[in-house]
Amino acid sequence: MNKILLIIQREYLSRVKKKSFIVMTLLTPVIFAGFYGIMIYFSIQGIKGTTNKIAVVNTNKTLTEKLVSSKNATYTYVNKPLAAMKADLAKDGYDYVLYLPEFSLDAPAGIQLLGTKQAGLNLNNKVSDDVENAIRNQKLKQSGLAQQDLDNLKSSVDIDMKKIGETGKEEDSSAGASTIIAYVGGILMFMFILLYGIQVMRGVIEEKTNRIIEVMISSVKPFQLMMGKIIGIAMVGLTQFILWIVLTGIISTAVVKIYADKTNITQSSVSAALKKQNENKILKEATEKSPIGNIQKSLANLNLTKIITLFLFFFLGGYLFYSALYAAIGSAVDSETETQQFMFPVMLPLLLGYSLSLSVVTNDPYGNMAFWLSMIPFTSPIAMMVRLPYGVPDWQLALSMALLILGFIGTVWVASRIYRVGILMYGKKTSMKEMIKWFTYKN
Repeated sequence: MNKILLIIQREYLSRVKKKSFIVMTLLTPVIFAGFYGIMIYFSIQGIKGTTNKIAVVNTNKTLTEKLVSSKNATYTYVNKPLAAMKADLAKDGYDYVLYLPEFSLDAPAGIQLLGTKQAGLNLNNKVSDDVENAIRNQKLKQSGLAQQDLDNLKSSVDIDMKKIGETGKEEDSSAGASTIIAYVGGILMFMFILLYGIQVMRGVIEEKTNRIIEVMISSVKPFQLMMGKIIGIAMVGLTQFILWIVLTGIISTAVVKIYADKTNITQSSVSAALKKQNENKILKEATEKSPIGNIQKSLANLNLTKIITLFLFFFLGGYLFYSALYAAIGSAVDSETETQQFMFPVMLPLLLGYSLSLSVVTNDPYGNMAFWLSMIPFTSPIAMMVRLPYGVPDWQLALSMALLILGFIGTVWVASRIYRVGILMYGKKTSMKEMIKWFTYKN
């Protein structure tokens, strides 16, 4: 055990002391915060300068309903022929010309959107929707409905989502926040397992290539060496992840404060007449109605402490499960270029779990596919991380954790039998058949 601890200490300290580790640990939260900050900013503010000026040439005598302009597309009806409009499009200050030929309202055809530049997919869908709405309104008016009746047909529905807890009590629920956490958790889990698993493999190859391994094997058993390397790098990953959580919390707090100051959610924004009586209430309501307030409220409904704790467990379990296999691959080859044939079978279930989790599980977190993906050790770290924000029964969590532990023990046993032979093999091209032979060798 003392030898394993020495190897763990060596692997851990040799990595955390590197400048690259310190720089990436400090920069990663800032990069992620900036990336998601840009996304949130543009989703709230909208991308400026995307309003498209569209000239409408309507030769359809039946369609008299006008297209309604919006922020992304403004429509101006012109009396020019289409050919003249196309020739003078840029000169007249338009981006596109929309041509509405003569057609039946029951079967619209021949509509064209022309411009000096290719229209994007969003604009194309927007114009299509606007034309469809105009045709629908025209047909409704022909049926005898007045404009007021048309306006009354439109309704805006805001559904207040609730979740019934195990005690039968209603709890606030947020599908948006759950989906965001699920996506972020799934992506991070995939990245971490792959990143640190490959580090184990590269470390083994480097020691084997430098012949350091021959000296180390004379003092420790191959199994002790493999376990020390795996656990040491796991501790590096945990250290980095905990530092990221702390730094992200500090950055998030600073961003919320700056945003609150900029949106004047301060005591100075409250009128002097109401300051004494309703100051706290007004500040609270103003904060809750802001975009940042909505995000905070959604995240408050999730048990983030539980999610982070289980993330650490499934990261460790998934990492230990896959890193043992990566260590076996590293021991079987002499250079990183030879690892491709062995890495694909190991990465395939990880990639499968990643793609299915972010497509199938997020849409149906309680279905059979989601259940089995979160139980099978090859895919459970990612699938369970994606399911957690939606709520997972305790018995399923316990079963998944137990199966992952058993899976780790199994892969370590298999990998150690390959590692003990492969670590001292040099100058020979290894095949899958050869590795199976090593596994069957007796001690």
